[in-house]
Amino acid sequence: MTETPTTDRFNEEKSVYTVRGTDRPDIDAGVAAIRNVLKTLPIRPGVYRMQDAKGEVLYVGKARALKNRVANYTQVARLPKRLSRMVAQTRSMTIVTTNTEAEALLLEAQLIKRYRPPYNVLLRDDKSFPFILLREDHAFPRVQKHRGARRAKGQYYGPFASAGSVTRTLNALQKLFLLRSCTDSFFANRSRPCLLHQIKRCSAPCVDRIAPTEYAELVNDAKAFLAGKSTQVQQKLGAAMTAAAEAMDFELATVYRDRLRALTFIQGAQAINAEGIGDADVFALACKQGVMGIQAFFIRGGQNWGHRSFFPAHTAEVPEEEVLASFLVQFYEEVPPGRLILLDRDLPEAELLCEALSERAGRKVSLRQPQRGDQRKLLEQAKRNAVEALDRRLAESTTQGRLMQEVADLFGLEGPPSRIECYDNSHIMGTNMVGAMIVMGAEGFRKNAYRKFNIKRPETTAGDDFAMMREVLERRFARLEQEDPDRRGGEWPDLLLIDGGKGQVSAVAATLEEMGVQDVPIVGISKGPDRNAGREHFHTPDGRESMLPLNSPVLFFLQRIRDEAHRFAIGAHRTKRAKAFTASPLDEVPGIGPSRKKALLMHFGTAKAVRGAALADLERAPGVSKATARAVWDYFHPGG
Repeated sequence: MTETPTTDRFNEEKSVYTVRGTDRPDIDAGVAAIRNVLKTLPIRPGVYRMQDAKGEVLYVGKARALKNRVANYTQVARLPKRLSRMVAQTRSMTIVTTNTEAEALLLEAQLIKRYRPPYNVLLRDDKSFPFILLREDHAFPRVQKHRGARRAKGQYYGPFASAGSVTRTLNALQKLFLLRSCTDSFFANRSRPCLLHQIKRCSAPCVDRIAPTEYAELVNDAKAFLAGKSTQVQQKLGAAMTAAAEAMDFELATVYRDRLRALTFIQGAQAINAEGIGDADVFALACKQGVMGIQAFFIRGGQNWGHRSFFPAHTAEVPEEEVLASFLVQFYEEVPPGRLILLDRDLPEAELLCEALSERAGRKVSLRQPQRGDQRKLLEQAKRNAVEALDRRLAESTTQGRLMQEVADLFGLEGPPSRIECYDNSHIMGTNMVGAMIVMGAEGFRKNAYRKFNIKRPETTAGDDFAMMREVLERRFARLEQEDPDRRGGEWPDLLLIDGGKGQVSAVAATLEEMGVQDVPIVGISKGPDRNAGREHFHTPDGRESMLPLNSPVLFFLQRIRDEAHRFAIGAHRTKRAKAFTASPLDEVPGIGPSRKKALLMHFGTAKAVRGAALADLERAPGVSKATARAVWDYFHPGG
């Protein structure tokens, strides 16, 4: 018997999770599917994935003994409501066996981050953390900020909680140790010291103002400082200052004095006292009104490298200890753990978590719940910060929810929008045309959902804002129709906000109508006759026009969305324009990469000279093979 698709929605956090399959939730069908898999399961460690009728992953779990763990899901009466709903949607399972339970735990974290299942606790903020990189692939090592894969040769120090924490530490390193931060190409082409040397933030090794041995000593001091041996560095600077003063070299003594003052200031500017703790990560969890927040402090070498708040998703009906354990495994998927992890509560599988993190880090990692001393004070401070951050989060979400409801009332929407998309264009006299889309959600701007569109269709007239908007929306909604035709993925907007007036709104409405999209509300926001902020007019496709009072919170809210779209569009345009300034005809030659392009330009001087060079001259250029020379010649001389 074929059952009609259901419109029921489930979600353990919002009660709006969409059933993706073609079957209604059926607990008996789910148990039958699990029992069918159970027949072939081994009693060994592994990871299992629960999937719905369309194959979408509902849940990822790990087990010491797969057969025993999965069998628990057939005992429906013993399951919490959350897992009962999951079983009712389950129609298939995928099994992966591992050698140990620790391996299963690590694989589980990888799969959760890949699939983001609705019944797993999810780490919302999975942005990469910044590090400080002390590069060691040059005679004079360079200190720099680094994000992403750690492939470059050198020492990595981190993670830092934010880019601001890295910047402050880099400034300290420059003042204290005068290490260079310039690129290798900039370094190689200097003939005199740069501004950083003049303001006493670089020792100018590029022009031999410091011997290699002396620079190497500065590098070693910087490593000691980053490793937490700031007292040792302080004593060394104090001794050097005294020696210089006794030798009547007061200029050098002044330099050491300024560096010593910088170090003393940094030591006194620490927000928390972490001296003597070494390398540690501190985590504390707070829970209010069903929302959980986790505060993290990063301590490296006894120095506070910042803190950050996290708010995991899908935490309703999940014990706090389980939320924290799942968070830690996902958090350390990309971030190297400290040698010590301080927690504000015991975890049910602490030993297993230690084993897994130690395996990932390649060294011993310990979990501890301190009861007294400096570590306990540090943990108490983390707990206070967790509670305060959660209070701010709840206050912001309450305000945001109220604003969303007022937007729905203002424009006659069916309910508070969970996704508002705002579009804007940017160009200068029709050049470097870019369209931009930003997204406002129930929790604020969703920057990972922002998109930019390079206007590239030949039929789009340069500088025609209507045509640009048409191209952007056609590309955007064509992709939505292809990837989520049933509108169950949460990527379809509940409201389109257009930076423009009646003309733009009419053009957008016509474009969507041609594509068969007629149920997405459209609102245009335009400035008044004098283009004064606060006198905005709001336009709808039916021709209605309205204004809001100057002190209206909804007006400020919509202005903020419009201004964010404008900022993002201008930024994308400037980036494209900057790339166009440095573009070269050699970029279009097949087989010519950066190194060969550089070799040709260094030999001939300009791209125009390369274009006019004879084949024999191209072949004589250093670093250019005969095949490459022929490719360049053929590209610029298609007629032979």
